[in-house]
Amino acid sequence: MARQLRKKSGTGIYHVMVRGINRQDIFEDEEDYLQMVSILRALSDRHDEQGLRLPPLSIFYAYCLMSNHLHLLLREQEEEVSDVVKRIGVTYAHYFNKKYERSGHLFQDRFRSEPVDSLEYFVTLLRYIHQNPLKAGIVNNILDYPWSSWKEYAFDSNSNTFCSTRAVFSRISKEDLRELVYTPVEGSEKILDIDTDCSKPVSDSEIKSFLVDSQGIVNPLMVQSLEKSRRNEVLRTMLSLGAGIRQLSRLTGVSFGVIQKLAK
Repeated sequence: MARQLRKKSGTGIYHVMVRGINRQDIFEDEEDYLQMVSILRALSDRHDEQGLRLPPLSIFYAYCLMSNHLHLLLREQEEEVSDVVKRIGVTYAHYFNKKYERSGHLFQDRFRSEPVDSLEYFVTLLRYIHQNPLKAGIVNNILDYPWSSWKEYAFDSNSNTFCSTRAVFSRISKEDLRELVYTPVEGSEKILDIDTDCSKPVSDSEIKSFLVDSQGIVNPLMVQSLEKSRRNEVLRTMLSLGAGIRQLSRLTGVSFGVIQKLAK
């Protein structure tokens, strides 16, 4: 299926948003949140068998883990952003599927990202990412939310942290940032978020190409004859890529009601 090329950052810094497939929850309990934090830490704080420090695969400036999605503010290092996000997704999905005895995709097929090419927008994103729990009505004070990197900035502690707060404080004072993060971000509707959907309608030809290239299905009508779990997995993937329910029903022969249930 045809996709737009991901915009390249001139600074190597990206705001990344990853969400659960069909917006399902990807964190069920405290252990799940801790597992994701551990995965992020392992990418930035690396050591060999002798305990010698290795170059980070990515540098993280901020993160916020919400129930069905997560935000990251990162800089490419040893790996490109797509490889870093893939590594995060594969590692966490393996943990999650094993724990909850499930199979199949956990995350939306393609993560979303935007380049960060100015200090002004970088600071805006630092504020926006940390304000997510407040915006969602989960907490009344950003500092009360346990699954974001704000505590690393608020307390400026070197212990048990992995975000590059010192690099940030070298560009903006602690006092200014701590004041700004409690001020609502103007124009936040333009920032990448779970409720922002800039995707274009998917054409019939794109669906057919996707089925052939990614699934080995030469005729869309063959989908209805697949084993049920396999059929549902294919349909969910196409839904996550923007295909319509009526469109899929027409092309595959699978009933509208069945596909509608999968879309919920």
